[in-house]
Amino acid sequence: MSSRAMFIFAAISGFLLVAFGAFGAHVLSRSLGPTEMAWIHTGLEYQAFHTLAIFGLAVAMQRRISIWFYWSSVFLALGTVLFSGSLYSLALSHLKFWVFVTPVGGLCFLVGWFLMLIGALRLKRKADRHE
Repeated sequence: MSSRAMFIFAAISGFLLVAFGAFGAHVLSRSLGPTEMAWIHTGLEYQAFHTLAIFGLAVAMQRRISIWFYWSSVFLALGTVLFSGSLYSLALSHLKFWVFVTPVGGLCFLVGWFLMLIGALRLKRKADRHE
């Protein structure tokens, strides 16, 4: 994912986050139960955190290209789609299949954060060499 693609993903994800959050609060809350609303709320929280992380990676990639940040953003984006998307789908459809997708998205998040850590540690080492 180039920094441009990362910015685009973050913008679309942020837009959908706000739109679906408002729709959930004003429309879905009237027809869904507390369990379904909790799933949606969790999906929105994770989408928000990871959208901001992808935005931050895009900013970092503007300054220095990093294969670690590239793959981190790919896994964070995939995690957002799978984790949050499966929770939204579960709340709206009650198809139990989605409970098997959610942990895959969570694993993608973990991989993305780990790759970000490696990229950050490698930036530190490069900066130390130039001082």
